[in-house]
Amino acid sequence: MQIRTRLTIRFSIIVSVILILLGVSIYYFFSDYREKKFNKRLREEALTTAKLYSDVDEVTPSLQKIIDENAENNLPEERVLLYNLNNKLLYTNTEMHDAGISADILEKVKQEKEIKYNIADHEAIGIFFKGKAGYFVVVAMAFDEDGLHSLEYLRYLLITAVLGAIAVTAFAGFLFARQALDPISDVVKQVDKITVSNLNLRVNTGNGSDEIAQLAIKFNKMLERLEAAFVMQRGFVSNASHELRTPLTAITGQIEVAIMNQNLNTEAKEILGSLLEDIKQLNKLSNGLLDLAQANLDISEIKLGTVRIDEALGLVRAELMKRNKDYKVELNFSEYPDNEDWLTVSGNEQLIRSALMNTIENSCKYSADHIANVALSFDKTTIRIKISDHGIGISENDLKNIFEPFFRAANVKNLPGHGIGLTLSKKIIDMHQGNISLQSEPGKGTIVEIILPHI
Repeated sequence: MQIRTRLTIRFSIIVSVILILLGVSIYYFFSDYREKKFNKRLREEALTTAKLYSDVDEVTPSLQKIIDENAENNLPEERVLLYNLNNKLLYTNTEMHDAGISADILEKVKQEKEIKYNIADHEAIGIFFKGKAGYFVVVAMAFDEDGLHSLEYLRYLLITAVLGAIAVTAFAGFLFARQALDPISDVVKQVDKITVSNLNLRVNTGNGSDEIAQLAIKFNKMLERLEAAFVMQRGFVSNASHELRTPLTAITGQIEVAIMNQNLNTEAKEILGSLLEDIKQLNKLSNGLLDLAQANLDISEIKLGTVRIDEALGLVRAELMKRNKDYKVELNFSEYPDNEDWLTVSGNEQLIRSALMNTIENSCKYSADHIANVALSFDKTTIRIKISDHGIGISENDLKNIFEPFFRAANVKNLPGHGIGLTLSKKIIDMHQGNISLQSEPGKGTIVEIILPHI
């Protein structure tokens, strides 16, 4: 998940929690305020009725009922009931004489002096009242229609507002995260343009003071060190290989001429022959290092052209069998496509032939019969080259490091070689946007598959 997305999600979650808590708090305090306000009105109604009944002699129960029925501020479904200490109903403004008032409630009012409770959707208050005529229990109940409707509307309003605010927050958080990370995105785009061929490029440091600018500055310093190390390494390998090639070629020629001298005894010729083989190995190592240095270049710095893979394989087969009379390369081209473009790739012919040569030569070298089987297949997008042998194979542990420079499997340490061939082949194939893979089993052989894209 991208940092931009994570920032947006976290920012939205934090703000959403705050908004939800705020909405719940508003709803809770408004609900508490409504309840207290309504209970206050119920209490006033209960006390007014009790005082009129107890303290005003001129007000009879009939008159009081008329007064209650015609009051302008009556509550919805209001009921007021007055009881004596024996729980006898003395007065009510409703035809429902019991109104759900139990003896237990009346006894609780006498004990606690004042209680609040609910009967269904009605809210009620019970008060133990002392008047001129003695002690009474008065109960008032009603349905807070306006208050509950206001509470319901507030709940709907808060839910809508919170959801809308969360949506706006998520969108704003996304814009904020994108704006905050745009400098990093610019750095990533600039870094992506830096390759082996243009290590001299540097990342824009912006204002030079914020954290992203400091990151760019540190990255530029790292690039300077990498460029210096890379130039030194590439120059050393290339120059050393060139410097070694000339004397090695001269020594090779001189030894070959010396071997042709008829006056040399057999022992001297054997020594010179062994020396010639060592010089050839050194010459091969020098050429391999030079090719490896070239393979580390960017593809844009190498001359490209159209390469016919079937022709390249034929040339590699002829050259390899010419070098070593014991080697045999069997080419298996099952069928040719109607479109010859399916046999071509875009690349450097010399490098591709070098990659094929190293891979096929390994198959011949490490196989007891020195035979390499090469199969060529293709489709609309890729060319597949499968090279197989019945050689000594490679163990599973060694397969993990087989493409490392100068790595040699444990079972070939005593055989001639330098551990450069497969490394070079992989670099060349990767440079041409291809893929190379190995499957091997000790004692049964190795299969190398090379996949290259068409032009």
